[in-house]
Amino acid sequence: MASIFSKIVNGEIPSHKIAENDDFLAFLDAFPITYGHTLVIPKKEIDYIFDLDTELYANLFVFAKSIVPAIEKVVPCLRIGLSVIGLEVPHAHVHLLPLNSMKDADFSKKIKITQEELATLAEKIRNNII
Repeated sequence: MASIFSKIVNGEIPSHKIAENDDFLAFLDAFPITYGHTLVIPKKEIDYIFDLDTELYANLFVFAKSIVPAIEKVVPCLRIGLSVIGLEVPHAHVHLLPLNSMKDADFSKKIKITQEELATLAEKIRNNII
């Protein structure tokens, strides 16, 4: 059974895309814990991040790193944190989290944001990708 992320990759579920190439996709989390919370996934459906082959694993982090400057230009924050948890969706992924304090990395709390706000934010970040 395809994960929700595979359905996003296949266009079966809408998302607020930030960046994409042949192997990876970055999009705003639909239930963010911080403003600008971005998910970065390999398009290939592999559940556990440490099951990715070495090249795909390394390139996932290179792709994620390429998005960080655009998020930093749009979202005021001290830095972008990166988290790998991997329990909530059976598809390898990393979280890019704009952070101003350690409290911002609390996955038990979600922020309220509308679809319109997510769409506007995604467009602003996309427009700042080099």
